[in-house]
Amino acid sequence: MREFRRRCVLPLPVVLLLVAGAAGPTRPVVDTDAGRVRGRAHGAYSTFEGVPYAAPPVGARRWRLPEPAPRWKGVREAGAPGAHCVQLPAIGPGGPSGSEDCLHLNVTAPSGGVGRSGARPVMVWFHGGGFVNGWGDQYRPERLAVEGDAVVVTVNYRLGVFGLFGHPELGGAPDFALADQQAALRWVRANAGRFGADPHDVTVFGESAGALSVCAHLTSPASAGLFRRAIVQSGSCSTTMPPRSLLPGRGAYEPFAPESRTVAEGVAAAARLGCGDTAGVLDCLRRLDAGTLATPELTQTFSAVSYGNALLPLEPRRALEAGRFHRVPVMQGTTRDEMRIFVGQTLAQEPIGDGAAYRARLERSFGADTARAVEAAYPVSRYPTPAAAWAAVLSDASFTCPTLRDSGALARHVPTYDYLFSDGDAPNFTGLPPVPGLPYGASHGFELPYLFTLAPLTDPQRGLADRMIGYWTRFARTGVPGAAGAPDWPRYGAPGSVLSLAPGPDGIRTLDARAAHHCALWDARWPGVTTAG
Repeated sequence: MREFRRRCVLPLPVVLLLVAGAAGPTRPVVDTDAGRVRGRAHGAYSTFEGVPYAAPPVGARRWRLPEPAPRWKGVREAGAPGAHCVQLPAIGPGGPSGSEDCLHLNVTAPSGGVGRSGARPVMVWFHGGGFVNGWGDQYRPERLAVEGDAVVVTVNYRLGVFGLFGHPELGGAPDFALADQQAALRWVRANAGRFGADPHDVTVFGESAGALSVCAHLTSPASAGLFRRAIVQSGSCSTTMPPRSLLPGRGAYEPFAPESRTVAEGVAAAARLGCGDTAGVLDCLRRLDAGTLATPELTQTFSAVSYGNALLPLEPRRALEAGRFHRVPVMQGTTRDEMRIFVGQTLAQEPIGDGAAYRARLERSFGADTARAVEAAYPVSRYPTPAAAWAAVLSDASFTCPTLRDSGALARHVPTYDYLFSDGDAPNFTGLPPVPGLPYGASHGFELPYLFTLAPLTDPQRGLADRMIGYWTRFARTGVPGAAGAPDWPRYGAPGSVLSLAPGPDGIRTLDARAAHHCALWDARWPGVTTAG
């Protein structure tokens, strides 16, 4: 920026306008620390897509920590998204798509401040997808930017075997996916001021794997100073799924794994790929093409974030319990029917046809003694189908109560705000067909169309979206969620301090979520936990 100013005799905003005019009236140009980028104007907001924040992790850079993007000459085109990271289809069969040259981000900024430093908050979005799918430009954040007066950055990061591989020759499992996100945050710190934002007023937010990423950054020493606030959507540090809860052959889902396990899996994978007996295992693996590595087996094997390394010294939930996390305000929550979307995709293979099948599921995942207590709290007669009862059990055990448990640990040290997204008629934007006997309701990720442009909303839902955008962006600006004409959002702590989010005049209200979702039952399986709120 200083070099650009020294070269110019005109004030910086004037020069930027002249450059934009030379490229056409709808093509704004901004000078980043690696060179100029030409975006697109959309009236009230501008976008800059496919901007590299790190050098391409290809060839010898595969499985290396991200390096700064090389400078370019002239003006780089930023009018369309870059390639997404290598991945398999999220739904159905198919081969890999995307590119290893994928470390790009996308900036959406209100038009008034592009090219000038400003005071707008920055919201950095990490997408979901289980650390194996997804990309930043899936999410169109123009409403957050315009209505919330914020600069929003969406990020690609390495996935699966490319992002979470471990091996002794790497010195362990360095968590390249999280390191990529940290590199993106450093890019934001260096460049957000050029898009009209305050580079020191950064909120990280994400859903599912993106939320787990935010959790990891809360506890990672390497993320210190890179953000000021955090929003965790359906992926708290304690998120887990019981063993055999979806299919008989699947163990418990744990999104964080000890580094030693990941390294052992890396040694085994290298041997299967024909590189285990060579002197330079990594050199051998780096010679393999991306399609050879992006298999279903390797993708699922390397889908957990490793801890016990430099980036994550402790398992994140243990770090929260010990108070070893960054002291920033946190807003987090879940959807009411989180697990319906997951249960629904397994019913054709393993239906839950009656109460006996429901009871068998309980015993298979929790053991006979716990199953009896769970069935007493979740009697099948209370739900429209046995599958709906099972989904309610898993939603509370896997998402809602672990999130509230983590909030108890957070609230001892920092302002914490919790929500429960409760619109049972939220639009299904996933492309998945309806499941007989198990409507998706407020399923995992179904709050996203209320924040991003993903699906049409009814008028009442649009009203809820307006308030949610207000809550999210005011939190990003002040650390306290609020929205014009909306109920106050209390800090988490006392019973009745969780905010339920649903359409309608009384849709936003406080509730005692711990009582409503039987969290005392689930906390009994986690001795020593905090039970406030």
